[in-house]
Amino acid sequence: MPRLKKQKENTIKRSRRKITPLQTVKGMRDILPTEQFIWEHILNKSRSLCDDFGFKKIDIPILEYSELFERGVGQTTDIVEKEMFSFETRGGDKVSLRPEGTAGIVRSYIENGMSRWTQPVKLYQEGPMFRYENPQEGRHREFHQFGFEIFGDGCPAIDAQVIYLAWKIFQKIGIKNLTIQINSIGCGECRPNYKNLLTDYYEMKINKLCVDCKKRLAKNPLRLLDCKEDKCMQVASSAPQIIDHLCGDCHNHFKNTLEFLDELELPYVLNSNLVRGLDYYTRTVFEIWSSDSDLSANQSSLGGGGRYDNLVEALGGGDVPAVGFAFGIERIVKKLLNDKISLDKKNNRQVFLVQLGDAARKKALKLFDKLIDNKVSVGESLGRGSIKSQLKIANKLNSKFALIIGQKEALDETVIIRDMESGIQEVITMDKVVAEVKRRLKK
Repeated sequence: MPRLKKQKENTIKRSRRKITPLQTVKGMRDILPTEQFIWEHILNKSRSLCDDFGFKKIDIPILEYSELFERGVGQTTDIVEKEMFSFETRGGDKVSLRPEGTAGIVRSYIENGMSRWTQPVKLYQEGPMFRYENPQEGRHREFHQFGFEIFGDGCPAIDAQVIYLAWKIFQKIGIKNLTIQINSIGCGECRPNYKNLLTDYYEMKINKLCVDCKKRLAKNPLRLLDCKEDKCMQVASSAPQIIDHLCGDCHNHFKNTLEFLDELELPYVLNSNLVRGLDYYTRTVFEIWSSDSDLSANQSSLGGGGRYDNLVEALGGGDVPAVGFAFGIERIVKKLLNDKISLDKKNNRQVFLVQLGDAARKKALKLFDKLIDNKVSVGESLGRGSIKSQLKIANKLNSKFALIIGQKEALDETVIIRDMESGIQEVITMDKVVAEVKRRLKK
């Protein structure tokens, strides 16, 4: 019998091991309350500055027709070729989870007739994006971006304004030693000749290229300059520079953009290998880097953007110049954590409610509601029975006052106000406690 019992126990153990606990899908992650205060810090600073610069928020769908990204982002980009989450609906429509935000905003600009609005139109958006790539530290298949766009103005001053806003956001967030990496990739007039020069150069170096770059050479030679493989970076260092082959208009546009940045006294570096990874970019492209970044060399960019003057027309709208910028929030969270930048967690409470017994809890719930309505920051721990343990929580939350309601106070309709710093206590009637708390907090 003992042997049969042991066999039964072993069988149960083996069956338990087969059960897989519920967990997130590969490449997805939870953003826990312990991290939320960092996200709110980043988003609040970004939203506030966008509002100061005259941008208005727009929310676009997470799901779009796949053709939008195929036409907008580019058929030969890594995003469209191998990174999109695409599927057919029950009705047979081919749709994709958005891999980036600009194409969807351009679609909205066209669909909602924003070209008839007062130009330029300034929009910002935030939210999740999805790319099917190998998950690694700081990069997930679901990630979040904050971005902003300006439509309807091709002036170099607009390029400079977008760059300045991007730089200002990171500065306000608390990141130090920022630099702007900037380049011009020309337009439809000058880029074809440069691509031919680039192709000729790389064909002579083809044996030194990685497998992906050998494929890019035929499809999209500009992307060769952006490869992060060491051997490809060495080849790119001697490649022809597009800035030497710009047409007159692109040269003047870039020159004027840099002059505006000089006027703003922004630190920038001319980076001839900066091309960005999406087909819709024209003329100015840029990234914001932090020179003391703890990120790896392949992740030194905090965010990037540029001008895309042909995208609105390519998606069926008119000839509308545009420029934009976006950054991944996860990367900025990681940067803040790595740099140990001190942030206000905003978990302090001005007042803490302490109660003992069911009758006191009922009074505390009603008082809590009154304090909230009067804009008083209040904490509580209704499940705790010990006054001592509740006062410890009040100390952790840096509460200035504790409002104590015991069984006697519940019967007498009174509250004990305790000054948490001095320990001095005073009894106040329930109907006067909110006014007294506000008076003391103001004092």
